[in-house]
Amino acid sequence: MPLVTAFIAGLLFGCGLILSGMTNPAKVLAFLDLAGQWDPSLLFVMVGAILVAALAFRFAGARGRTLFGTTLQLPGASLIDRRLVLGSLTFGVGWGLVGYCPGPALAALAVGGRSTLMFVGAMIAGMTLFEVVERLSSSRSERLRRHVTPAGES
Repeated sequence: MPLVTAFIAGLLFGCGLILSGMTNPAKVLAFLDLAGQWDPSLLFVMVGAILVAALAFRFAGARGRTLFGTTLQLPGASLIDRRLVLGSLTFGVGWGLVGYCPGPALAALAVGGRSTLMFVGAMIAGMTLFEVVERLSSSRSERLRRHVTPAGES
């Protein structure tokens, strides 16, 4: 049942992105163009999404379990660190350059287009590269931890 509800939620989210215009890079770039022909319509979409999410998180946090009784997993991290800031900057620059972020780009695949396919391909390549670098980094850190002996031990 969780897979069915996840599919329905994703489908509903994708339809909302398409209906709101978030899958149209020109509309998104017009929203981000504060100094030019600014289009504020996506501001209403974002504010609406934030309000719905805030209510849903409050409701979910009070319940502690999903509607189907499984354990609820809410984000717990609240630390603003270098990785978060750099990731946010990278996301923002990418969004500002091409007018897509991951969710709308995947939803836009439904209507096709070469630029959408190119973006999604580049996004998947970037995610894969990130995973490879993370695994190599954690593997290297683990090897260093195993080879370093505490002071006083031989």
